[in-house]
Amino acid sequence: MTTVAQLRKVALRLPEVTEGTHFGMVAFSVRGKGFASVAKDGRVQLQLSDDDAEAALAAHPTGERLVRAGTPIGFTVPLGDVDGQQLNALVRQAWFHRAPKRLAASRTAASTSDRVPDLPSGIGGPATRALSEAGLTTLEQVATRTEQELLALHGVGPKAVRILTEALEDRLLSLR
Repeated sequence: MTTVAQLRKVALRLPEVTEGTHFGMVAFSVRGKGFASVAKDGRVQLQLSDDDAEAALAAHPTGERLVRAGTPIGFTVPLGDVDGQQLNALVRQAWFHRAPKRLAASRTAASTSDRVPDLPSGIGGPATRALSEAGLTTLEQVATRTEQELLALHGVGPKAVRILTEALEDRLLSLR
C-alpha cells in the first residue's frame, strides 16, 4: 500500500516539479502543467497518454479512465491499490507525458547514461543518479545549488558534497 508521502517523494525527484493544490487536491506539475494529483477520496489521478492509460487499466483492475469534459486524459486508481514500484513507473510516465519535449529528452538522456562524464566518479552511483534526476549533469549546473539543496537530494551525502566542492574549486567555481 502506498501513501501520499511516497507519491510526493517520487514526483519531487523529477526535474522541475512543483507541488501545489488543484481544486483542493495535492497536485504536482512540471512547468505549470499538472501530471499527478490525489483526490480527497484517496485516488491518485495521473495524466497519461492513451496507450499508457490502457496499459494501466489492464494492470490495475480497480483503476478507471480519467475523463474531463468528456475527453479521456489519463488514469485514476485508489492510491492504496498500487505498490511503490508501480506508482514510481506511473508517475514517471505521467511526467514524461506532460513535460516539455526538450526537458523530457534531457531526462531520458541523463537516465540512460551510467555515469555523467563531467561529475567526479568519487561521488558514487547513488549521488550521480540523484544529481542526474534533478537535472544536474555538469559541475556548472551543480554550482547553481546550495549545499543544503544538494544534501536534500536522496543519494547525495556529505562525502559527495565535499568531493563536488573540491571539483568546483579546481574549476574556480563554488556552490551558491
